[in-house]
Amino acid sequence: MSSAVPVRSLMSIGEVLAALRREFPDVTISKIRFLESEGLVEPARTPSGYRKFSHHDVERLRYVLSAQRDQYLPLRVIKEHLHAMDGGLDVPGGRSVAAPDGSEVRMSRSELIEAAGIDAALLEQIEGFGLVAPRRSGPGSPHYDGDALLIARTIAALRGFGLEPRHLRAFRTGAEREAGLTEQVVAPMLRQRDPDAKARAEEVAREMGALSVRLHTALVRTALRRIVER
Repeated sequence: MSSAVPVRSLMSIGEVLAALRREFPDVTISKIRFLESEGLVEPARTPSGYRKFSHHDVERLRYVLSAQRDQYLPLRVIKEHLHAMDGGLDVPGGRSVAAPDGSEVRMSRSELIEAAGIDAALLEQIEGFGLVAPRRSGPGSPHYDGDALLIARTIAALRGFGLEPRHLRAFRTGAEREAGLTEQVVAPMLRQRDPDAKARAEEVAREMGALSVRLHTALVRTALRRIVER
């Protein structure tokens, strides 16, 4: 190993996992190995081949996991961001690798209502039409995440144009159909016994999700342009 980093300051993959799981409960050793294989982090190796991670490596992993979870960015984009930040450049929504974000947004029902600027009656309508639902995964009681907040705020803004939650069910239906197409692609991966298969499936789903959003945005923009150009 390089003598530039004291051996005692390096961490094993198990220690890295323990450090990251406080913020990312779903991370696994297979996930860390997958991110290494994709070139997102390059731990040192002992003469016997064991991985040894520096604190900088851990912060890079934390940045990658945050960007995947909070912004749903594909690894290709995250890698570009890391390369830019390594060169001292700014990226959209970027931050220093040494300054990790906080934990995932978790809000109670009352906190969501306050943060979104809506009332309980509107939230009941939003939930009734399947546009928002509390998450029940992970530790603790059911909670609402950042996506629920974004959806609630957007629906509140659309109300200003006379649109009610019942008018927006087509958005949910379209999203479910797009997700169904992605599921057809990743389902065979999830059935594989390869320990890295789940991580690969997550990355494919994230990449396809980003492409779906891009396609959806372009199609809506084209349709709106036709309306105003008639």
